[in-house]
Amino acid sequence: MTETEESILITANIPEFRNQGVLWFKENESKIKSLSAKNIWWRNHIRLLEKDLKINPLSLIRELTDFGYIKTSRVLNPGEISFMGSVLTVWPINLDSPAALDFNGNLIESLTTLGKPQRSDLGTKSDLEKLEAIYTRFKPGDYVVHVDHGIGRLKGVTPDLENYFEIEYALGDKLFLPFEQTKKISLYVGFTRPKIHRLGGSLWYKVKTRAKEDVVKLAKDLLQLYAHREVSRGFSFVKETDELKNLITDFEYPETPDQTQAWREISADMENEKPMDRVLAGDVGFGKTELAVRAAFKAALSGKQTALIAPTTILARQHFDVFQNRLEKYGVNTAMLSRLNPEPENKKLAQKIKSGLIDVTIGTHRLLSKDVEFKDLGLLIIDEEQRFGVLQKEKIKKLKTNIDVLMLSATPIPRTLYLAMSNLKPISKIQTAPLGREAVATRVEKFSWDLIKSAIEFELARNGQVFFLENRIHKIGRVIDNLKKIVPQSRLAALHGRLGEKQIIGAVESFKKGETNILVSTTIIENGIDLPNANTLIVSDATRLGLSQAHQLRGRVGRRDIKAAVYFLYNPKKLTAIAQSRLAALQEFSNLGDGFKIALRDLELRGAGNILGRSQSGRINQIGLNLYCEMLSQAVEKLKS
Repeated sequence: MTETEESILITANIPEFRNQGVLWFKENESKIKSLSAKNIWWRNHIRLLEKDLKINPLSLIRELTDFGYIKTSRVLNPGEISFMGSVLTVWPINLDSPAALDFNGNLIESLTTLGKPQRSDLGTKSDLEKLEAIYTRFKPGDYVVHVDHGIGRLKGVTPDLENYFEIEYALGDKLFLPFEQTKKISLYVGFTRPKIHRLGGSLWYKVKTRAKEDVVKLAKDLLQLYAHREVSRGFSFVKETDELKNLITDFEYPETPDQTQAWREISADMENEKPMDRVLAGDVGFGKTELAVRAAFKAALSGKQTALIAPTTILARQHFDVFQNRLEKYGVNTAMLSRLNPEPENKKLAQKIKSGLIDVTIGTHRLLSKDVEFKDLGLLIIDEEQRFGVLQKEKIKKLKTNIDVLMLSATPIPRTLYLAMSNLKPISKIQTAPLGREAVATRVEKFSWDLIKSAIEFELARNGQVFFLENRIHKIGRVIDNLKKIVPQSRLAALHGRLGEKQIIGAVESFKKGETNILVSTTIIENGIDLPNANTLIVSDATRLGLSQAHQLRGRVGRRDIKAAVYFLYNPKKLTAIAQSRLAALQEFSNLGDGFKIALRDLELRGAGNILGRSQSGRINQIGLNLYCEMLSQAVEKLKS
């Protein structure tokens, strides 16, 4: 069936678009067109063709081949083009059928969408794509755990047998594993170098049997610990209303598949009578806040209040701006409790919260003060749980009774990660980067003022801004003096925790407005500084940072379509083995969405003794964390049923 069109949208044939699916493009076409008008990445990766447009057909063919389209004699698959006579046929990867462009000279006289060619295999992923997806999960040299044969070392893909992994075991034993059976292996995650097993030996069977006995005992203990929350009855929030649908449609960016799935999971939890206790994990800028906004709106539509607790005033302020901007037109009252407010104003806000006049309250641990009482709290959102102190966490626990809880984190803390992997705490992962977002270039280098000068001058030359991280407050003044000497055109400001809160907000606002172009700061910038024009981060001594913390800081840059850079510098004389491992991990996991992998590696580097107890830690070393958590998850499910 053919249809005449006034215009068609053609997207570049790149992995980021191929993974979305045709339906996604249909749902987001207007947003994509809007983004292309203001975002250079989108402008360079889509083409809108209209009837009566003047364009040389040969120029258009060159443009489409640059987009990744392949010239063929007959168009049978998405991503192909052909040109016969005056008709250019193209199958855009964002459409479910080809389109024909009829030219009269350099004028597109008509646009027609055609029916699908009759091919049974259209629309399926090629075998090569499937194999690539499997192979990128593992790399040669990795320790892997085979559920039947134990721990071996991946040598790679066999040269003679193309679709097989070659795994080496003790005493030269080898296993050739077909790609179709990759579900039988998992990456070894442990806290010491693992012992490699023999193929067909009895040791692996004994180790696995003992581990199964242990996890059954542990599952019983953990289920008792979580039993109260399992049997608690909370509140069933409203299902998706027209207002909520409108809010979702109003989101200015195309939703990623991970966001869509995460929202389904959060929404289902909230509609269940059992109180939600979910972790939402995703890198900085991947869209966690948008889902928190939707959850708060769902609560408000159900007549319930929401509290969002953030670890810093800067982050709380950023959340307040986003929530107010998104929810104000729907009649949702949002307020921020802060030490920056005059105390009489805070008292008035506390009274409004108590009387139910405020729907969404955002703040730091000031929200946990005795004078703050909620009339009908239904949802608690905790951002970056790991940044709160012990006393604050105890107060949060008291607040969590019988209400829905959503925890946001770029790199979940080891205990949370472990419980999530064991199926005891539900987790939603946003690992797909927003389209147009480029991975940050990560460099691990010896400290050098020449390198610093070069990096800053490059950034300032493209009218960007720089974060310079110096975590020792007493050295910040000296750093600023040195930077003034080597980059005299710079405009500098300092930011650290000993400044008053008004000074902190002032320094951030000044940087945001472009009045300063280098912000010399401690790790206070780790959460809540969302400045798209800052595209370079220099860390003077990366050995002082934890792995998850360093990854979180890396997320401060690269928030737009300009390639960002992070320089993790170190003093080679002070480089310990642990610090070296952390820096290597930062270099290895520098792709978008690697926060969850970073959290796993952090768990490895810290060891599990303090989190899980020594006996469990030893057992994990024997079979690997992935298999251990899988066995624990199965034991938990079996006991639940």
